[in-house]
Amino acid sequence: MKLPLVLTVAGSDSGGGAGIQADLKTMLALGTHGMSVIAAVTAQNSLGVQGYWELPAEAVRAQYRSVADDIGVQAVKTGMLASAPLVETVAELLAETDAPVVVDPVGVSKHGDSLLAASALDSVRRKLLPVATLATPNLDEVAQLTGVRVTEEGELSRAADAMLALGPRWVLIKGGHLPGDAVDLLSDGSREVWLRAERYDNRHTHGTGCTLASAIAAGLAKGLTVPEAVRAAKEYVTGAIAAGFPLGAGIGPVDHGWRFRQPLT
Repeated sequence: MKLPLVLTVAGSDSGGGAGIQADLKTMLALGTHGMSVIAAVTAQNSLGVQGYWELPAEAVRAQYRSVADDIGVQAVKTGMLASAPLVETVAELLAETDAPVVVDPVGVSKHGDSLLAASALDSVRRKLLPVATLATPNLDEVAQLTGVRVTEEGELSRAADAMLALGPRWVLIKGGHLPGDAVDLLSDGSREVWLRAERYDNRHTHGTGCTLASAIAAGLAKGLTVPEAVRAAKEYVTGAIAAGFPLGAGIGPVDHGWRFRQPLT
């Protein structure tokens, strides 16, 4: 048996709900072999991010080359990259990699804690997004990167166009912060795919963005097209949100293993 190979380049979440930990759980749940490049270490729990420490660029480069040169990759997902030097280092590595790239342009945590230096935004725009097969920003990240603010569903197309102007081949605008159904818009500039799902009354949604991007990368590693991978990932994440569970005193994580839970008989 040979499993599809997926690499995540992101930050570590000590609470296990997001970041590298969520990525690897997702990749396992979706039948792929997950590998990791840790770009930053966070002190994080259900209440928020108490601090983070980025790794040196040479450490990130060495991890990436170690995996890519020996094992190989069939899809790459990026998450928290923390600083301009790390963003630029990762963008350079991705440009040399013959595999689809899913960029989750992480700017803030679920609790509103900053995970990206303000000085790194220009590097994300100029270096990272142009090498992305797909970018998966939420509405706050769209505003941070483009200045476009979305308050209703009808404005999602404008947000997609603004993000596509920065260079990714596809963009998935996540509209989860809008009222009503959980609606996302996938676009490559010539066609739009609208994805809707029931909104669950569950506050335990930590790690949603990391999980979605990783699930898409897993689908791409399996050979799915971008629309196919996004649809499959949306279904997986919707189930994970529905099964999200309390952990600690704050916001708990989505359940990455929800498909494996069987009722006791």
